[in-house]
Amino acid sequence: MKLFADYHVHTDFSDDSNYPMEAVVEDAIQMGMDEICFTDHVDYGIKCDWDSGPGIPYRDGKLLANVDYPLYAETIRQFQYIYGSKITIRMGMEFGMQTHTIPQYETLFKRYAFDFIILSVHEVDDKEFWTQEFQKGRTQKEYNERYYLELYELVKTYKNYSVLGHLDLITRYDPNGIYPFEKVRPLITEILKIVIQDGKGIEVNTSSHRYGLKDLTPSRDILKLYRELGGTILTIGSDSHEKKHLGAYITDTKRELLSLGFHRYCTFHKMEPCYHLISKDLE
Repeated sequence: MKLFADYHVHTDFSDDSNYPMEAVVEDAIQMGMDEICFTDHVDYGIKCDWDSGPGIPYRDGKLLANVDYPLYAETIRQFQYIYGSKITIRMGMEFGMQTHTIPQYETLFKRYAFDFIILSVHEVDDKEFWTQEFQKGRTQKEYNERYYLELYELVKTYKNYSVLGHLDLITRYDPNGIYPFEKVRPLITEILKIVIQDGKGIEVNTSSHRYGLKDLTPSRDILKLYRELGGTILTIGSDSHEKKHLGAYITDTKRELLSLGFHRYCTFHKMEPCYHLISKDLE
Protein backbone atom coordinates (compact mmCIF):
# COMPACT_ATOMS: atom_id res chain seq x y z
CA MET A 1 0.00 0.00 0.00
CA LYS A 2 1.38 3.41 -0.99
CA LEU A 3 1.84 6.01 1.73
CA PHE A 4 1.96 9.78 1.40
CA ALA A 5 3.10 11.28 4.72
CA ASP A 6 4.68 14.55 5.81
CA TYR A 7 6.66 14.43 9.06
CA HIS A 8 7.72 18.05 9.54
CA VAL A 9 4.74 20.38 9.56
CA HIS A 10 4.27 23.76 11.27
CA THR A 11 1.04 25.61 11.99
CA ASP A 12 0.03 28.86 13.66
CA PHE A 13 1.00 27.25 16.97
CA SER A 14 4.56 28.11 15.84
CA ASP A 15 5.34 31.80 16.04
CA ASP A 16 6.78 31.79 12.52
CA SER A 17 3.62 30.48 10.82
CA ASN A 18 0.10 31.77 10.20
CA TYR A 19 -1.21 28.46 8.81
CA PRO A 20 -4.24 27.31 10.89
CA MET A 21 -3.98 23.70 12.00
CA GLU A 22 -7.41 22.72 10.69
CA ALA A 23 -6.57 24.23 7.31
CA VAL A 24 -3.41 22.11 7.24
CA VAL A 25 -5.45 18.96 7.91
CA GLU A 26 -8.03 19.80 5.25
CA ASP A 27 -5.35 20.70 2.70
CA ALA A 28 -3.48 17.46 3.43
CA ILE A 29 -6.65 15.44 2.87
CA GLN A 30 -7.33 17.28 -0.37
CA MET A 31 -3.77 16.49 -1.50
CA GLY A 32 -4.37 12.80 -0.86
CA MET A 33 -2.10 12.50 2.16
CA ASP A 34 -2.45 9.43 4.34
CA GLU A 35 -0.58 10.70 7.38
CA ILE A 36 0.67 13.95 8.83
CA CYS A 37 2.69 14.80 11.92
CA PHE A 38 2.55 18.24 13.49
CA THR A 39 5.94 19.41 14.73
CA ASP A 40 5.51 22.95 15.98
CA HIS A 41 8.42 24.90 17.45
CA VAL A 42 9.81 24.97 20.96
CA ASP A 43 13.04 26.99 21.26
CA TYR A 44 14.01 27.49 24.88
CA GLY A 45 16.77 30.00 25.37
CA ILE A 46 15.54 32.52 22.80
CA LYS A 47 11.79 32.07 23.40
CA CYS A 48 9.57 31.98 26.46
CA ASP A 49 6.70 29.62 27.15
CA TRP A 50 3.24 30.70 26.02
CA ASP A 51 2.16 31.44 29.60
CA SER A 52 5.22 33.42 30.70
CA GLY A 53 3.24 36.66 30.86
CA PRO A 54 4.45 40.16 29.94
CA GLY A 55 8.08 39.02 29.87
CA ILE A 56 7.61 37.40 26.44
CA PRO A 57 9.80 39.23 23.88
CA TYR A 58 8.60 40.53 20.53
CA ARG A 59 10.09 40.48 17.04
CA ASP A 60 8.51 42.51 14.23
CA GLY A 61 5.46 43.06 16.40
CA LYS A 62 4.88 39.36 17.04
CA LEU A 63 5.31 37.46 20.29
CA LEU A 64 8.30 35.14 20.40
CA ALA A 65 6.69 32.30 22.31
CA ASN A 66 6.78 28.53 22.36
CA VAL A 67 3.74 26.38 21.65
CA ASP A 68 0.65 26.72 23.84
CA TYR A 69 1.08 23.10 24.92
CA PRO A 70 -2.34 22.29 26.47
CA LEU A 71 -4.24 23.87 23.59
CA TYR A 72 -1.93 22.21 21.05
CA ALA A 73 -2.48 18.74 22.51
CA GLU A 74 -6.23 19.23 22.83
CA THR A 75 -6.59 20.58 19.28
CA ILE A 76 -4.71 17.64 17.83
CA ARG A 77 -6.91 15.23 19.82
CA GLN A 78 -10.01 16.93 18.46
CA PHE A 79 -8.81 16.71 14.87
CA GLN A 80 -7.79 13.07 15.32
CA TYR A 81 -11.41 12.40 16.30
CA ILE A 82 -13.00 14.57 13.59
CA TYR A 83 -10.75 13.58 10.68
CA GLY A 84 -9.51 10.17 11.81
CA SER A 85 -11.40 8.29 9.11
CA LYS A 86 -9.69 10.36 6.40
CA ILE A 87 -6.12 10.86 7.61
CA THR A 88 -3.79 9.71 10.39
CA ILE A 89 -2.69 12.63 12.55
CA ARG A 90 0.31 12.33 14.88
CA MET A 91 1.43 14.70 17.62
CA GLY A 92 5.04 15.76 17.49
CA MET A 93 7.16 18.79 18.25
CA GLU A 94 10.39 20.27 17.00
CA PHE A 95 12.71 20.82 19.95
CA GLY A 96 15.18 23.58 18.98
CA MET A 97 17.67 22.53 21.62
CA GLN A 98 20.84 23.88 23.15
CA THR A 99 22.88 22.13 25.82
CA HIS A 100 21.94 24.64 28.52
CA THR A 101 18.21 24.13 27.83
CA ILE A 102 18.13 20.32 28.18
CA PRO A 103 16.37 20.31 31.59
CA GLN A 104 13.44 22.32 30.21
CA TYR A 105 12.93 19.82 27.39
CA GLU A 106 13.18 16.88 29.77
CA THR A 107 10.33 18.39 31.79
CA LEU A 108 8.21 19.15 28.72
CA PHE A 109 8.66 15.68 27.22
CA LYS A 110 7.33 14.02 30.38
CA ARG A 111 4.12 16.07 30.31
CA TYR A 112 2.63 14.84 27.02
CA ALA A 113 2.19 11.60 25.06
CA PHE A 114 4.20 12.48 21.97
CA ASP A 115 4.37 10.33 18.86
CA PHE A 116 7.46 12.00 17.45
CA ILE A 117 10.15 14.52 18.41
CA ILE A 118 12.54 16.28 16.05
CA LEU A 119 15.76 17.36 17.75
CA SER A 120 17.08 20.44 15.94
CA VAL A 121 19.69 23.08 16.64
CA HIS A 122 18.52 26.52 15.50
CA GLU A 123 20.82 28.58 17.70
CA VAL A 124 23.91 28.19 19.86
CA ASP A 125 24.63 30.28 22.97
CA ASP A 126 21.19 31.87 22.33
CA LYS A 127 22.49 33.28 19.04
CA GLU A 128 20.45 32.44 15.95
CA PHE A 129 21.84 31.29 12.61
CA TRP A 130 19.36 32.92 10.26
CA THR A 131 20.11 36.40 11.63
CA GLN A 132 23.87 35.74 11.27
CA GLU A 133 24.32 36.64 14.95
CA PHE A 134 25.94 33.27 15.64
CA GLN A 135 28.30 33.45 12.66
CA LYS A 136 29.37 37.06 13.37
CA GLY A 137 32.96 37.32 14.61
CA ARG A 138 33.71 33.67 13.83
CA THR A 139 35.55 32.14 10.90
CA GLN A 140 33.71 29.64 8.69
CA LYS A 141 35.69 26.86 10.37
CA GLU A 142 34.80 28.12 13.83
CA TYR A 143 31.04 28.43 13.37
CA ASN A 144 30.71 25.15 11.49
CA GLU A 145 32.67 23.21 14.08
CA ARG A 146 30.90 24.92 16.98
CA TYR A 147 27.52 23.97 15.48
CA TYR A 148 28.43 20.28 15.19
CA LEU A 149 30.04 20.25 18.64
CA GLU A 150 26.76 21.52 20.11
CA LEU A 151 24.88 18.76 18.31
CA TYR A 152 27.41 16.19 19.49
CA GLU A 153 27.00 17.24 23.12
CA LEU A 154 23.22 17.13 22.77
CA VAL A 155 23.03 13.59 21.41
CA LYS A 156 25.45 12.40 24.07
CA THR A 157 23.15 13.72 26.79
CA TYR A 158 19.57 13.96 25.56
CA LYS A 159 17.72 10.81 24.48
CA ASN A 160 14.00 11.65 24.27
CA TYR A 161 13.82 12.35 20.56
CA SER A 162 13.07 10.46 17.35
CA VAL A 163 15.25 12.02 14.64
CA LEU A 164 17.75 14.82 14.13
CA GLY A 165 16.18 17.60 12.09
CA HIS A 166 17.95 19.15 9.06
CA LEU A 167 21.25 17.88 10.45
CA ASP A 168 23.47 20.28 8.46
CA LEU A 169 21.21 23.31 8.95
CA ILE A 170 24.23 25.61 9.33
CA THR A 171 24.82 25.14 5.58
CA ARG A 172 21.59 26.99 4.81
CA TYR A 173 22.83 30.08 6.62
CA ASP A 174 26.53 29.97 5.76
CA PRO A 175 27.48 33.31 4.14
CA ASN A 176 30.74 31.83 2.90
CA GLY A 177 29.24 28.98 0.90
CA ILE A 178 29.54 25.26 1.52
CA TYR A 179 32.11 24.24 4.10
CA PRO A 180 33.97 21.11 2.90
CA PHE A 181 32.34 17.94 4.21
CA GLU A 182 35.68 16.21 4.84
CA LYS A 183 36.62 18.86 7.40
CA VAL A 184 33.60 18.05 9.57
CA ARG A 185 33.27 14.38 8.66
CA PRO A 186 34.95 13.14 11.89
CA LEU A 187 32.52 15.16 14.04
CA ILE A 188 29.49 14.10 12.02
CA THR A 189 30.64 10.48 12.20
CA GLU A 190 30.70 10.60 15.99
CA ILE A 191 27.24 12.20 16.06
CA LEU A 192 25.78 9.56 13.77
CA LYS A 193 27.37 6.70 15.70
CA ILE A 194 25.59 7.85 18.86
CA VAL A 195 22.32 8.37 17.00
CA ILE A 196 22.45 4.83 15.57
CA GLN A 197 23.55 3.26 18.84
CA ASP A 198 20.62 4.92 20.63
CA GLY A 199 18.09 3.65 18.08
CA LYS A 200 17.35 7.14 16.79
CA GLY A 201 17.31 8.47 13.24
CA ILE A 202 17.67 11.49 10.99
CA GLU A 203 15.21 13.33 8.80
CA VAL A 204 15.46 14.35 5.17
CA ASN A 205 14.12 17.89 5.07
CA THR A 206 12.74 18.76 1.65
CA SER A 207 12.98 22.52 2.24
CA SER A 208 16.39 22.36 0.54
CA HIS A 209 14.47 22.81 -2.72
CA ARG A 210 12.71 26.00 -1.73
CA TYR A 211 15.89 27.46 -0.26
CA GLY A 212 17.64 26.84 -3.57
CA LEU A 213 20.32 24.58 -2.12
CA LYS A 214 22.27 22.43 -4.57
CA ASP A 215 22.26 19.44 -2.23
CA LEU A 216 19.76 17.61 -0.06
CA THR A 217 19.29 18.44 3.62
CA PRO A 218 21.20 16.74 5.09
CA SER A 219 23.67 16.44 2.24
CA ARG A 220 24.09 13.33 0.15
CA ASP A 221 27.51 12.88 1.78
CA ILE A 222 25.91 12.77 5.23
CA LEU A 223 23.18 10.41 4.06
CA LYS A 224 25.76 8.06 2.50
CA LEU A 225 27.80 8.14 5.70
CA TYR A 226 24.69 7.38 7.76
CA ARG A 227 23.91 4.34 5.58
CA GLU A 228 27.54 3.14 5.70
CA LEU A 229 27.48 3.35 9.50
CA GLY A 230 24.35 1.20 9.59
CA GLY A 231 21.68 3.87 9.98
CA THR A 232 18.19 2.84 8.91
CA ILE A 233 15.73 5.25 10.57
CA LEU A 234 14.80 8.05 8.17
CA THR A 235 11.81 10.36 8.09
CA ILE A 236 10.83 12.76 5.32
CA GLY A 237 9.32 16.16 6.02
CA SER A 238 8.60 19.36 4.16
CA ASP A 239 9.25 21.74 7.08
CA SER A 240 6.13 23.53 5.84
CA HIS A 241 4.93 26.80 7.30
CA GLU A 242 2.34 27.58 4.62
CA LYS A 243 0.14 25.74 2.13
CA LYS A 244 2.51 25.83 -0.84
CA HIS A 245 5.18 24.00 1.18
CA LEU A 246 2.98 21.19 2.51
CA GLY A 247 3.98 17.79 1.15
CA ALA A 248 6.43 19.36 -1.29
CA TYR A 249 9.13 17.21 -2.93
CA ILE A 250 8.42 14.14 -0.80
CA THR A 251 8.12 11.77 -3.77
CA ASP A 252 11.29 13.24 -5.32
CA THR A 253 13.09 12.67 -2.03
CA LYS A 254 12.05 9.02 -1.96
CA ARG A 255 13.61 8.58 -5.41
CA GLU A 256 16.80 10.23 -4.16
CA LEU A 257 16.93 7.96 -1.12
CA LEU A 258 16.45 4.87 -3.27
CA SER A 259 19.32 5.97 -5.50
CA LEU A 260 21.51 6.38 -2.39
CA GLY A 261 20.86 2.80 -1.32
CA PHE A 262 18.04 3.30 1.18
CA HIS A 263 15.05 1.01 0.81
CA ARG A 264 12.88 2.09 3.73
CA TYR A 265 11.76 5.22 5.54
CA CYS A 266 9.77 5.68 8.73
CA THR A 267 6.70 7.18 10.28
CA PHE A 268 6.25 7.14 14.07
CA HIS A 269 3.62 6.17 16.62
CA LYS A 270 4.14 6.63 20.36
CA MET A 271 7.85 7.32 19.72
CA GLU A 272 8.34 4.00 17.90
CA PRO A 273 9.39 3.86 14.22
CA CYS A 274 7.15 2.20 11.64
CA TYR A 275 9.01 1.17 8.48
CA HIS A 276 7.71 1.56 4.92
CA LEU A 277 9.17 0.35 1.63
CA ILE A 278 10.15 3.20 -0.67
CA SER A 279 9.69 1.03 -3.74
CA LYS A 280 6.01 0.45 -2.88
CA ASP A 281 5.37 4.19 -2.82
CA LEU A 282 7.04 4.67 -6.19
CA GLU A 283 5.15 1.92 -8.05
